[in-house]
Amino acid sequence: MIHYIHHILAVDFCTPNPSVNIFLMLSSSPSLEYDVISMDLPEECWELILNSLGDERHFEPISLVSRKLLSITNNLRRNLVFTQQALHKTFNLLPRFPNLKKLDFSQVALDVDAFLCSVSECEMDLVSLNISNQKEFPITGLRELVSKNKNLRELICSKIGLKDEDVIAIAESCPAIEVLDISYPDYNGDDFPDGSPDLRFCSGFVTDAGIHAMAVKLERLLKIDVSGNFFLTDKSLASISSKCPLLKELVVNDCDFITQTGIGLLMGSSQHLSSISMNGIGIPSIHQNFTDKFGEARNLCEVDLSNSFLSDEFLCSMAEASLKLKKVSLSHCRYYTFAGISVLLQKYQSPENLNLEAADFLSDESMIELSKFLQSLTSIKLCYCSMLTNATFFTLIRDCPLLSEIKMEYTNLGIEEFPMDSKINPRVKSLYLARNGNLSSEFLKKVALLCPSLQVLDVTSCLGISEEGIGEILRNCSQVRHLEINVCRQLNNLGIGFDLPKLEVLRASGSGLNEDALIMIANHCCRLLYLNLEKCFNVTTSGLVKAVENCISLREINLKWCNVNDGIVAWMVFTRPSLRKIIPPGGFAPSNNQRSYFFNHGCLVCDG
Repeated sequence: MIHYIHHILAVDFCTPNPSVNIFLMLSSSPSLEYDVISMDLPEECWELILNSLGDERHFEPISLVSRKLLSITNNLRRNLVFTQQALHKTFNLLPRFPNLKKLDFSQVALDVDAFLCSVSECEMDLVSLNISNQKEFPITGLRELVSKNKNLRELICSKIGLKDEDVIAIAESCPAIEVLDISYPDYNGDDFPDGSPDLRFCSGFVTDAGIHAMAVKLERLLKIDVSGNFFLTDKSLASISSKCPLLKELVVNDCDFITQTGIGLLMGSSQHLSSISMNGIGIPSIHQNFTDKFGEARNLCEVDLSNSFLSDEFLCSMAEASLKLKKVSLSHCRYYTFAGISVLLQKYQSPENLNLEAADFLSDESMIELSKFLQSLTSIKLCYCSMLTNATFFTLIRDCPLLSEIKMEYTNLGIEEFPMDSKINPRVKSLYLARNGNLSSEFLKKVALLCPSLQVLDVTSCLGISEEGIGEILRNCSQVRHLEINVCRQLNNLGIGFDLPKLEVLRASGSGLNEDALIMIANHCCRLLYLNLEKCFNVTTSGLVKAVENCISLREINLKWCNVNDGIVAWMVFTRPSLRKIIPPGGFAPSNNQRSYFFNHGCLVCDG
């Protein structure tokens, strides 16, 4: 047994991908509980091993091995998400997790105010709280919680009908807050005459006065998101820039009364500003005084100008500003051309993230030219660029040595021949290629050879792919953990003759997967956590039984509109204790007693 523990530690610290099989070894060994308890292995060693798993969702099966591991995993848990169905049960478990740092109530629609007051009685040291999606702002509970958690630094309260008095109360209660999200307040449409906002009726909303009073008290603020607060004007940005000297990140999307003048003022006066996200600028034109402010924002490294009207002259002015650009998003922008983006990228050959979605002027030839300036690129988005084909894709693979993620949905992948000078790129981890109607199995075979480290693949609605192509991907890319093959109707199976030791998420809604595919999943996908088989009409009960029996970590499954026996639901709940959520076959509607019974066994069964 000592050799066994040492082997675990060796795997954890000496391999490129630590703890590949630790959690399987721990959760599947029936004799391990006695051995672990009988050994006096220091908790610090177990903490190192368990932390290397990288995700707290892997703690649950390990915690079942022994009381010692249960105690250790409880101490290691930092995040807790409350759900509507399990609110009371989760709350009762709070004392088990003494080191929680983040609480998320965004999925709860009950009286969060009262629960926050109760949570404040627990001894915790929270740094982050998410109370989004509430009907009313829980100010009483927030005050109680913050009074006991002086280190709270992040507050997310998006999609709440906030008013001036609420944001002022936030500032008074949380003066040390560093990250604040008050975006997209959810106001009832009845509050507006004829369904439209009117400045004459803004007393029940967040206004410039509220933002000013808030900014005065939040001197430590580093990031704020005020998107969707449609009554705010440039005065709000003036208050933020003058009263929050440490501000680094600002998000002001969908604020119709905020203009280029206000944004320019903030960029010119916030010397620490490193990231700004704003959309819809340049209507009707770009102001010169706004353009000049880019030269004053010396620390600016992330710029998102999505859905804006940009000229080549504006992009050239950005190039002259000598910024430290690492992230540039021009998603769905209009009027700029290849000339403008070429000047910008030639000046800044440092962007790591580039978003040129819907740049309909881009061609394979232009992307081949731009790729010369993308040596630092790690992520690129080229969705809705209809002229781009295989040549662009394989040029990026070849010429961008650090590239990890490519998004080319709604393009023309698949219609050109494959380039002869292709090159293997072991850095590529994620490919989002959905809705490319011409994408073929031959294309996937080429990808399998050039991207051996692939972890995420989305080929949703790529109707031309078959088992031959996807099988080649899975055979050559053993690191795949997330696969989306929705609406791939020709895809009946995933292939044979290989294991998928890392696959955790399989979304196959509307695909042609059949009983053989489920048997393959049962035999080769030991770590599967999420399985979506909605509208997979070829799925059978016998195949599903094998998959559920063998996938010992399965947490969620969607069987909506599958042709399987309704009785399978109860069987799954009791056979696979790891299941936390089931969407049953159409027509199956559990009674309240059944739903409660299933839930008491740890599984939420929704309506079919």
